[in-house]
Amino acid sequence: MSAHLHETALDVAAAAQDLAPGLSRLRRLRWPSGLTPYLLVAPWVLGCVAFTLGPLLYSLYTSFFDWPLMGGERFVGLENYRRILTSDDDFWDALAVTGRFALLYVPIHLAGALGLALLLNRRAWGQGLFRTLFYLPSMLSGVALVTIWTWIYSQEYGLLNYLLGLAGLEAVNWLGSPRWAMWSVVIASLWSLGGTMLVFLAGLKGIPVDLYEAAALAGVSRLKQFTHITLPLLSPVLLFNLVTTLIAAFQQLTLALLLTEGGPLKSTYMLAMYIYDTAFKYFDMGYASALSWLLFLVILALSMSVMRFSSLWVFYENEVKRGEGGSS
Repeated sequence: MSAHLHETALDVAAAAQDLAPGLSRLRRLRWPSGLTPYLLVAPWVLGCVAFTLGPLLYSLYTSFFDWPLMGGERFVGLENYRRILTSDDDFWDALAVTGRFALLYVPIHLAGALGLALLLNRRAWGQGLFRTLFYLPSMLSGVALVTIWTWIYSQEYGLLNYLLGLAGLEAVNWLGSPRWAMWSVVIASLWSLGGTMLVFLAGLKGIPVDLYEAAALAGVSRLKQFTHITLPLLSPVLLFNLVTTLIAAFQQLTLALLLTEGGPLKSTYMLAMYIYDTAFKYFDMGYASALSWLLFLVILALSMSVMRFSSLWVFYENEVKRGEGGSS
């Protein structure tokens, strides 16, 4: 028996020696651990290049061509940009309409979102339920949202005119009057302020409660607590929401396109809609690409201006702490 076991052990040792070169090669072929993070981010990088960066650079290339959708392209250099800036009145009119929309939409959107966040920041029954209810409308698609607001704004059977009738007031042509069409688009756009509200709410949760308790003990009113504690500590969040809301305002397309189609009398004909019509109605892809890049430059200039002057009103607590540490 012992001799048999000895022979078996020798056979196993010999087999291990035969397998040793193969195992060593497998060890050398093992996946390098340093490549794992790159493998994990590869899907996002590929998606960004294929669906964001690639089309972005291609539109820049296209903007230097006279490029009809059906037909061959012709290189024109900066002619598209020169034509837009010097002889295209529709561009300036659409830009003015977009600016007017932004002036109305941005402050109302921020004020409404901040107001809702302040209400939801209080401890009350059903707090989570109300957060969900206020956020849900922002999950609706643009088409579903337009369907709802078309019924609300209808001159014959709309909800708003029904409420006006109960109050003894005349019906309003919300979507057919140049006076009210822009306000109709602004109000409909406020339907999706739930995301901004959640960002404000997260910022409010980060403000220490001790500050409010100390202020209350000192007899500081609620209004002064808001202006001297809440707003300064919330100013970085306010800056973020201001920039993102401003960008969204200048990119507004779906609601205006489906609610009013830019009318009446082009009172809601925004720049994004002009780009859309140029590309998919008049099939001038080169000119539409140039318009898109000018819109990008306008948004970039406005965003940089906001950031440039943010130091005048944005308060960063860590900067104060570093200043105090340096002075000591």
